[in-house]
Amino acid sequence: MNKAKRLEILTRLRDDNPTPTTELNFSSPFELLIAVLLSAQATDVSVNKATDKLYPVANTPQAILDLGLDGLKSYIKTIGLFNTKAANTLKTCQMLIDLHGGEVPENRAALEALPGVGRKTANVVLNTAFGWPTIAVDTHIYRVSNRTKLAMGKNVDQVEDKLLKVVPAEFKVDVHHWLILHGRYTCVARKPKCGSCIIEDLCEFKDKTD
Repeated sequence: MNKAKRLEILTRLRDDNPTPTTELNFSSPFELLIAVLLSAQATDVSVNKATDKLYPVANTPQAILDLGLDGLKSYIKTIGLFNTKAANTLKTCQMLIDLHGGEVPENRAALEALPGVGRKTANVVLNTAFGWPTIAVDTHIYRVSNRTKLAMGKNVDQVEDKLLKVVPAEFKVDVHHWLILHGRYTCVARKPKCGSCIIEDLCEFKDKTD
């Protein structure tokens, strides 16, 4: 895939959705952090159902700590891996209080030091809460990037590195949102909806569908 084709793909995605954002519900960096932590191997819809009930009751590190483990579990028990996630959430809340004055740090190393927070979660928080030009590669972005040939790689780290190299600066803040949404609703895993895709003529996927 050449530079001109990549530019046209990104331009079309931007024109179709000029101000993309996450589908997770949040109103503060802390709410976003916890929502992303809870979203591992779970859908955004399931996380939103839980946090829509949790956040009106507890949406600060101290308030969630005050719930205790069983109290927190009662709100997130419908989410996959909720036992591990509840424990990590409480540890994260304690670290935020002890090390960062109860605030979410705008720092990659500090974020990745939090329990249950890896590179992808840190990328989402830095991008969506603080406007950093980071690219969080999940299964959707990995699939879309490789299938279209926009940015190919054998693992998520390689795809992230490639995207960071080939995506122009003007698109970097929003590109991971566009690609996630494209993979979630159009370039789906089993049978991509090529016939209704706005970049079908630019995509280099060989086995296109009607």
